[in-house]
Amino acid sequence: MADRMKSLWKKRVRRARRVRRGIRLGSDRPRLSVFRSHRHLVAQVIDDERGLTLVHASTLEGELRGKTGDKVTKTEEAKRLGATIAARAKEKGVTRVVFDRGRFVYHGRIRALAESARAAGLEF
Repeated sequence: MADRMKSLWKKRVRRARRVRRGIRLGSDRPRLSVFRSHRHLVAQVIDDERGLTLVHASTLEGELRGKTGDKVTKTEEAKRLGATIAARAKEKGVTRVVFDRGRFVYHGRIRALAESARAAGLEF
């Protein structure tokens, strides 16, 4: 069992590196990095030259989290998160980013977040 988990982890890391290889690190644009768990999403705008996180947003935050009893889907939460991260990035003066989906497929919640951020004014 341990060998199987180790090989799965290696595949995840390899997939993430393959995706990030196409991203020009150290460019004039910061990186919009996305992490997806089974229930939540986390998005960060990262300046790789300085090694700083400029903006952070998560569906764990109070205003982005669906209230108990509301029929809010995870995709709708991803759309809210995209709009929020775009608004916070614009407050910091960031309008152009490179989208880093990590090891996750550009589909579903990741796609909803990206399209919402684009609609809110981020360019990538």
